[in-house]
Amino acid sequence: MKTPVIYLASNSPRRRELLQQIHVPFEPLLFRGPGRHDHDIAEHELPGEDAVSYVCRVARAKAEGGVARMQWRKLPRRLLLAADTTLEVDGAIIGKPDNGEHAWAILQRLSGRSHRVLTAVVLSDGSRFEQRLSVSEVRFRPLFDAEIRRYVATGEAADKAGAYGIQGRAALFIEEIRGSYSGIMGLPLFETGALLQEFGYPL
Repeated sequence: MKTPVIYLASNSPRRRELLQQIHVPFEPLLFRGPGRHDHDIAEHELPGEDAVSYVCRVARAKAEGGVARMQWRKLPRRLLLAADTTLEVDGAIIGKPDNGEHAWAILQRLSGRSHRVLTAVVLSDGSRFEQRLSVSEVRFRPLFDAEIRRYVATGEAADKAGAYGIQGRAALFIEEIRGSYSGIMGLPLFETGALLQEFGYPL
């Protein structure tokens, strides 16, 4: 039996790689860009919102936005997967950097200490929405300003929550992780698999 294709409501190449790793065929359901470019998917923080509430809300909004686009474009009905990742340091939400200087400031803040990486995953069949949350802890070794500058200059920090990608050169910064490696990358495969099975998807 041919494995069913799902929609992936994400522009992230890391999430595509992770779905390919578990042999789940998908069709990207692309947005115009980051949430701020799609009026119905607001990625800004709400007053008093904590990191868990934030990441779950944004992931749900991405899923709802994906389902709406599926309906607007009259696409075949399929399962749709959406996710969002953010970092938390001292109770503060740390998202994607606005520019190189912002990336440098974020990495300097993470230097020599631990932070939490939260990824929420939502799966929908068009009417039903189910969600799982992955929370991991990452500890950075102390970083020198010069190596932060070199890292930011590679461009790898751009468009990544916390201004780093664990699967790239930033692995040199990471002393310890507790939790889900794939969750830190942006799509926790354990939680994703559990959601797919919950909807009867054959893995």
